[in-house]
Amino acid sequence: MALSKPTDIIFNFTSMYFQYLYSDPVKTKAITSCILNGLGNYVYQKARGIKYINEDRLIAFGLFGLFFGGPVPHYFHLYIRSLVKHPLAVLLTERLIFTPCFQALALYMLARFEGKSDKASKEQLKKLYWPVLIANLKYLTLLHYINVKYVPAMLRTLLLDMINFLWSIYLTNQYDKVTTST
Repeated sequence: MALSKPTDIIFNFTSMYFQYLYSDPVKTKAITSCILNGLGNYVYQKARGIKYINEDRLIAFGLFGLFFGGPVPHYFHLYIRSLVKHPLAVLLTERLIFTPCFQALALYMLARFEGKSDKASKEQLKKLYWPVLIANLKYLTLLHYINVKYVPAMLRTLLLDMINFLWSIYLTNQYDKVTTST
């Protein structure tokens, strides 16, 4: 049947993704985060109708995903799950300790990967940090709770990948507001 082809492709892709996620989780998460961060940035730029893609920003988002966006949360969650068993405690630790630190790292490193100086990166971090952190806590906490409490462990990374893609679009929007206003 003609309708089975797209379904077969999706099943084959997700099967391969889960296989790689099981056999080499850090590398798989790093590559996935690189692709989704870059894609989120690209989608935002195209949706805005920008004729010429800001390649520096696109590369910065991809590099951040590759070096930090995949590996750092992986190791954090691996470590926290060995210490904390209750889903609510995991969520609170992730939202109140990890998220503020990771958000600062993300904003600073995105600016650095884009080629900005240390001083310019810190200035941009000062402008973006609180609005982005508050939005993250406000809009993503429920999704993270659902992920920790109700989503089977095998599918958690997949849901986080979807959240990551949407968050990279939002972050590009916020990033764009600050960089175009200066």
